[in-house]
Amino acid sequence: MLPGQKYTPEDILRIAWRRKWLIVVPLVAATVGAAIYTNRLPNQYRSETMILIVPQRVPESYVRSTVTARIEDRLLSIQQQILSRSRLERIIQDFGLYPNERKAMVMEDVVELMRLDILIKIERGDGFKVSYVSGNPRVAQKVTERLASLFIEENLRDREVLAEGTSQFLDAQLEDARRRLLEHEKKLEQYRRQYAGQLPQQVDSNVRAIQNAQLQVQSLSESMNRDRERRLMLERQLNDLQTTEALMMPPPSLDAGTDAQGSSPVQQLEAATARLKVMEFRYRPDHPDIVTAKRLIRDLEARLDLESSTQLAAPDVPSTRVNTMELLRQSRLRELQDEIAALDGHLVKKQADEGRLREVIAGYQARVDGAPTRESEVTELMRDYATLQTLYTSLLGKREDSKISANLERRQVGEQFKVLDPARVPERPFSPNRLRLNAMAAAAGLALGLALAALLEYRNASFKTEEEILQVLQVPVLALVPMMRSAREVHTRKRRRALVAAAGTLSAVGVIAAYVLWVFQA
Repeated sequence: MLPGQKYTPEDILRIAWRRKWLIVVPLVAATVGAAIYTNRLPNQYRSETMILIVPQRVPESYVRSTVTARIEDRLLSIQQQILSRSRLERIIQDFGLYPNERKAMVMEDVVELMRLDILIKIERGDGFKVSYVSGNPRVAQKVTERLASLFIEENLRDREVLAEGTSQFLDAQLEDARRRLLEHEKKLEQYRRQYAGQLPQQVDSNVRAIQNAQLQVQSLSESMNRDRERRLMLERQLNDLQTTEALMMPPPSLDAGTDAQGSSPVQQLEAATARLKVMEFRYRPDHPDIVTAKRLIRDLEARLDLESSTQLAAPDVPSTRVNTMELLRQSRLRELQDEIAALDGHLVKKQADEGRLREVIAGYQARVDGAPTRESEVTELMRDYATLQTLYTSLLGKREDSKISANLERRQVGEQFKVLDPARVPERPFSPNRLRLNAMAAAAGLALGLALAALLEYRNASFKTEEEILQVLQVPVLALVPMMRSAREVHTRKRRRALVAAAGTLSAVGVIAAYVLWVFQA
């Protein structure tokens, strides 16, 4: 290459024409060699099948499937199972695949070769293609059918196993939840028995019991006050009888306790009867005042009867009347003493009842005071119980759904794989693509020829035209001497050109013959 020389398109074409054989020979050689090589390559046939993913035939709103993984993930899992060594080794042995490779290689390498010949491609999310490449078209079709059947069977088995496994897992979880729930129920029952009466829901009943006991205490207090007043009255009557000398002194008034001197027994009887009628309107029949009034009436009646009999028997004997009055007074004293003793017994009993009632009130009050503590404990227990109960109910519903889903998979009405396009026997090979390989080889030969021509042109520093001399040396040209060749050089040059032409022609004829042969074989 001359320094500072610039090439125009005309110069490039002139150089290419001058070195045309250097460009044509690699082109023809590469093309012929590629044609011969590709013609010797074995044909590879691909058979493929389209598998459609049929969705569950029962609506999801009625039965929810236990298989929730994406189809891509499930296909990847099934693909790993089908492309395992055990599965592929069985297929290789059943169809007698790769006989030459099995003689020269171990089975693991043969299985890896088969994995490379298997292609699984997802189409539009609702289907996928399974294809297999083999040198025998019928073998390719049979292996593809076997792979498709394995996908369908494995999908059914996986879904059924997953449904059964889910159901068994939920059964175990449900049994554990039921056991925990029963244990908590026993704990609640034991707690209720231990703190019976102190529970929060029993506060109202405890308050009512306290109120009832307080009313009883109040009633006892009022009754004891009346008994004390009655005892004081009886003590005054007793003191009056003990200090009275006259037998004819009438008994004191029941209500006011006043003396009735100058009154006859008949008048006293009438007054006692009138007071009894008034008290019967005010008190119950078993009231102590009514009992005392009735006893006083009986005493007055007995006294009148005694006086009448005394007057009839001995009207002139005053001592007999005095003795009779003394007896009546002694009898009255005993009655008062007995009544006071009875009142004392009633008071003691009522005081004991009052103490018992106050103890009952204290017990109920302690229960009411302990209710907040029991409420917090019961709240904690009930919160855990509600959580366990909710968990048990949820697991029970999920277990039933899982059983229905398992029955759905057993009856094969869930999601399934269905062969949409069955595998066919391929009619023409898909590999090798001889036309493409030949074109690539021709392009490579052309590139090599151009590179060689460019290299030789770069290393050639001779002048070939007057313009190159003027452009590089910038000196005037005085004369041009044409190339002088001898007859031998001319003959050698012609023979070389003939050989090159013959080689190019033969190469072209070889390329055409190879292409025709390939077409006829295809």
